[in-house]
Amino acid sequence: MKLKILYDNEAKAGFRSGWGFSCLVGENLLFDTGADLETLLFNMRRLNVKLDRIDKVFFSHEHGDHIGGFQIVGLLGEVEAFVLRSFSKRFKSALSSYTNVRLREVSKPQEISAGMFTTGEQGFFIKEQSLIVKTDRGISVVTGCSHPGLEKILGFASRFGNVYGVVGGFHGFHKLEALRGVKLIVPCHCTVRKREILTLYPDSSIRCSAGCEIEV
Repeated sequence: MKLKILYDNEAKAGFRSGWGFSCLVGENLLFDTGADLETLLFNMRRLNVKLDRIDKVFFSHEHGDHIGGFQIVGLLGEVEAFVLRSFSKRFKSALSSYTNVRLREVSKPQEISAGMFTTGEQGFFIKEQSLIVKTDRGISVVTGCSHPGLEKILGFASRFGNVYGVVGGFHGFHKLEALRGVKLIVPCHCTVRKREILTLYPDSSIRCSAGCEIEV
């Protein structure tokens, strides 16, 4: 399955960067929406993303750099929007105001599509959900900012099978030994120790930037 980075702090030539994160998982699931719609749409066009194929939008947590481009839902067809039940009423109402949006409130782990699962709500001060994707290679995890702790997210994901890859923001994650054995490591967006991770795991890590296409 291919994953396309649509929004990130860094960008390949010809793409726009911005403080935030978004990626397309397969052809139909949009994970987060970055900080603004304009940048998101620009990069989507550059990657030839077909908006009419997206039928699921997954919001990891309610921070502006991950939900800022949420108005993208208005440009899609019938779509399911997966949010945490603990998200604000204001944001859930904003999503629900689009008649094509079917709001799915999440609190516990569940399958949201064939081979795709949400971890459910994790964390204490900042609630977050991550995406688990099953492929022939094993389990790949897509994270927003990993506020609950990347090692905890990976530990939970391992219940679904062997963790092959992890892509997304790792925030202040510092227990780098937890990545040992992971075949695909793509630290994005808010990862504090990005350079250290890329140096420590040169054979398995990939530099993240808007415009990247990654096989998971």
